[in-house]
Amino acid sequence: MNLFWAFAQFRKCFGSPYFAAFKGTCRRMCKMLNAAAADRNKDPILAVLKRRVTSDRPLVALEISSGTGQHVIHFAKAFPNITWQPSEIEAQSISSIEAYREHHKLQNVKHPIYLDASQSWENWAGIQPESCDLIVNINMMHISPLACTRGLFNGVGKILKPQGLLLTYGPYAFNGSITPQSNVDFDHSLRYRNPEWGLRDVSLLETLGQENGLRLEEIVDMPANNKCLLFHKDSVV
Repeated sequence: MNLFWAFAQFRKCFGSPYFAAFKGTCRRMCKMLNAAAADRNKDPILAVLKRRVTSDRPLVALEISSGTGQHVIHFAKAFPNITWQPSEIEAQSISSIEAYREHHKLQNVKHPIYLDASQSWENWAGIQPESCDLIVNINMMHISPLACTRGLFNGVGKILKPQGLLLTYGPYAFNGSITPQSNVDFDHSLRYRNPEWGLRDVSLLETLGQENGLRLEEIVDMPANNKCLLFHKDSVV
């Protein structure tokens, strides 16, 4: 008799709103991808942002190539005055970002948009000219074709407000040289996987910035031989 009662209670649980909520949470968490590198670098990058973004007025930020969504959630918690727009090109990453967004229930993180940085900014999901105060791009340039890097700077030059800030993060070459050896090995492995990939030279990025009204203002040393590059938009392009 007790066995039948237990089975009845078990079946009843499947129809309860609590079990439905539990299933919903499980589905979201299954979609929430986790990148160990993002966990390691999110706080050092946030420290740079906190030093450079000091205004408490409402601002708009776009993250280009948001990856799993770990960064945008972390930054949004620290900057509740900033409305964050995540973006991605891969469907699995877009699902992960949305799962993080639903899980953390942050009002200042918008639904992720599809954005292909290699395409003209007019195709960036309707983002308007001079609509962003801050644009963030983390670990994209070296694992994408050069067309994405060129498209990034061209688009940012159009959609960033005057006096706005572009922060990029990753490993870079300097004047044709890559250091230390671990970054040299990393660059070789990237180019072996895809000849269009590889560490971008800061001199090229500085030139692309200048062509689009962006001035390389600061280079910040970061852990694991990475850098933050900070570009300032001085005027209208």
